Amino acid sequence: MRKTLLVLSLVIGLLAPTALVAQIVKITPAERKIAEGITASQLSNYLHFVASDAMGGRDTPSQGLDVTAEFIRMNLERWGFKPAGDDGTFFQKIALRRDTIDPAVTSAKLGDQTFAYGTDVARSSGGAVSAPVVFVGNGWLIKSKGLNPYANVDIKGKIVAVYSEGPMGGRNLVPLPAGIVQSEITGARGTDWADPVSYARANGAAGIVILSSKYITENWQALVQNVSRGRLVVDKLTPAGMPVLFASAKLANALFAGEQGNPLTGATNSFELSPTKIFNFTTGAKPEMAWTQNVVAVWEGSDPVLKNEMVAIGAHYDHVGTNLNASGPDKIWNGADDDGSGTVAVLGIAEALAKSKVRPKRSVLFVWHCGEEKGLWGSDYFNKFPTVDIKSVIAQLNIDMIGRSRKDGDTNPKNKDLTGPNGIYVIGSEMMSSTLGAITKETNTGYLNLNYDYRYDDPKDTNRFFFRSDHFHYAQNGIPITFWFDGVHEDYHQPGDSPDKIDYDKMEKVARTIFLTMWELSDLKERPKIDKQLPPELTGAR
Repeated sequence: MRKTLLVLSLVIGLLAPTALVAQIVKITPAERKIAEGITASQLSNYLHFVASDAMGGRDTPSQGLDVTAEFIRMNLERWGFKPAGDDGTFFQKIALRRDTIDPAVTSAKLGDQTFAYGTDVARSSGGAVSAPVVFVGNGWLIKSKGLNPYANVDIKGKIVAVYSEGPMGGRNLVPLPAGIVQSEITGARGTDWADPVSYARANGAAGIVILSSKYITENWQALVQNVSRGRLVVDKLTPAGMPVLFASAKLANALFAGEQGNPLTGATNSFELSPTKIFNFTTGAKPEMAWTQNVVAVWEGSDPVLKNEMVAIGAHYDHVGTNLNASGPDKIWNGADDDGSGTVAVLGIAEALAKSKVRPKRSVLFVWHCGEEKGLWGSDYFNKFPTVDIKSVIAQLNIDMIGRSRKDGDTNPKNKDLTGPNGIYVIGSEMMSSTLGAITKETNTGYLNLNYDYRYDDPKDTNRFFFRSDHFHYAQNGIPITFWFDGVHEDYHQPGDSPDKIDYDKMEKVARTIFLTMWELSDLKERPKIDKQLPPELTGAR
């Protein structure tokens, strides 16, 4: 049942460093028939369960997420899939940890002075530290704005002290300098710009102390309460790391006593404090443990040799849960599009494969990832601690939001980048492998000819979509990827992302096309080669 022909390599002078391999994809009537096993009504039924209020928004961890995992497992088992998780199960269990500070054995010390936890110092993350201190102003590196507070100081092995007025918020513990907004910052993160915590971590600092500002002083008790019980992290992926601390005005003034300046009284220029002034922070924490899981299954291929390789297909089945403090009447973030649509599309693909009378030549690996919304937890864990031979995976196909469409006449600016009923963004397919790019494109052209929009298939995309979903960790692992995405919209990460707003006909078309892309890849004689110049974030790939 061979359909894919590898034809002449086209060398385009000096414009291309590698040969481009053209692919001719021929989709047979039998393959079309198998793909037609994925239907809009089937996807709707599954999604109305997965994204129902009963699942509570599928936070990681939560009972709703566990019930969703059991629903996926139940179907895989009755369809005859091979469990590929831990110990012959469909689940790869992941231990989560939350550290709660024990104030009785946690304190800071400067010379002979001791500062109490909760009164003078609070910890956001990390363990104990003892080192000299260097002050770096507001700590933001923004080359396009002429800001580099690290130009004349050495932070390696030192505790970095930063001071910035303004409210904390978003992902940054230290607010941006006054008058600068994130959208104005250009260049690559880490080299052209960096927030102070990220810069300190990347450049060998021993720790970072965020000095008391008016905002921190006014919100000190709430801040201590929020950071004393740490956030959940993946236990095996999260060492103690660099401590991030908050200092009261009392501690800040003690640190800068006798120095050339004090940020609390107006100093802004970077300088190193006296090397004899060693700041010590001793921490004691009580760990709390919780568990979650990836769902993993394999459908074995038919070829006696090629079945030892796999095409991976996946989605994240978590969302962001329930917010009882939400202002409106709806407190549940159902996550129907993000990523209930991908969750049930992968389930529909699995069902179509199971009901087919023929098997693809290679095996197919299915992974439903947890914790994507928490920082790509599940895919990071699976790629670092795989339950299968990860080197046998020839490509990974990621489905994250394929259920929404922009309607004619929609003038909502929040929907301006949402794809239409016949369109979808395709990301990453042409970033790593010419072969994968050709298979992805020509499968679509030879089948339903959806409007494949490649505008985000670029590591320099300012939205950084390539780096924001589960496929990224496969790409880091040296596995070429393709990512299907409908675009952000008015209900992205809002309680309005509900099953009644999904375009199920579009989901059907996209899921069928992805199914056939998987089939074409499974029948290739040779695995796709990585023949493109990779972005810096992937240069450590295998």
